[in-house]
Formats: sequence, structure tokens, C-alpha cells
Amino acid sequence: MRLTRHRWFRSGDMMRMDADGRAFFVDRIGDTFRWRSENVSTNEVADVVGQFAQVAEVNVYGVSVPRSDGRCGCAAIVMADGVTMEQFDFAGLARHCLDSLPRYAVPLFLRMTPQLEYTGTLKIQKSRLRQEGIDVDKWTSEDKMFWLPMNSSTYVPFGNEAYQALQEGNERL
Repeated sequence: MRLTRHRWFRSGDMMRMDADGRAFFVDRIGDTFRWRSENVSTNEVADVVGQFAQVAEVNVYGVSVPRSDGRCGCAAIVMADGVTMEQFDFAGLARHCLDSLPRYAVPLFLRMTPQLEYTGTLKIQKSRLRQEGIDVDKWTSEDKMFWLPMNSSTYVPFGNEAYQALQEGNERL
């Protein structure tokens, strides 16, 4: 079968073609969220977070926040082998993200989890995490949530009190 440049397959992936007609993967189309009037690529943010030495795997997605338009970034993180919650450098990760990403792209929430879920085609599962969001009553696992409050330089534990403050408008992102 002879392939021509006039045929295409809608895969949901953004590809580029070189001068010899070879196709190369660039990015997943639609795997973004909108925060602070900016489109944020989950893949770009995951690449930056994944460069932090204490992170083994990361899944970035957008979550709804009370009293806010759009979705802000949340990163589900699996810690590197041998790293415990007590040893994890939350200030170091915040510094790394703030130095490497535009402020609107920095994940404001971290969900520390023992493992990520994958689909049957080995893509990272985001839908359940997106649905659970930051609502502490919806969490169904032993995951721990952290957040980066406004004007803070480190991620701190996120729970009922912080969630209530966001709902009431006493905390802003």
C-alpha cells in the first residue's frame, strides 16, 4: 500500500512531519486546562515536576476550585523509591516549580499517592482524579493532599479547614 501526504488518521495526537514525510509525536491535543486566562499543557507541567529528584511518576490535571473560574493545576505524585512523606522536600518542589514554570502553570495542589492508575492502553488515568478534585469528602484512598497557598514558598497539608476557607472565600489562589 502506498501512503501519500493526503491521508490522515484522527488520533487526538499532535504530530509533525519532516521533509521526508516521517511523522513525529509532539503532544496530546486537548490535554490542557485553563487557569488565569491561560491554557496550561498538562504534559509540559508533568515534565517539569517529573524532573524533581524525589518524584518517580506524576500525573497533572486541572481541578475546579470554589469561587474560581477555570481549573488550577493538581499533580498526583508517586514518590521515588526510598523517599517517605517525612523526607519529601515540599519546599524544594515548590521552588523548582516556581523557578521552572510560569506562575499560572505551577500546580497549586499535590496529591501524594502510592501509585498511578493506567487505562487498558497504558495511558495515565485522569478522570477519577479530576472528578474527586480537591473536595476532601470525595477522596477514596490513603492519598494525602497538599497545596501552595498564595504568597507561600512551600506546599502544606490541605484538609477540611483549608477547603472550607476556599469555599467561604477566606482563602484565595
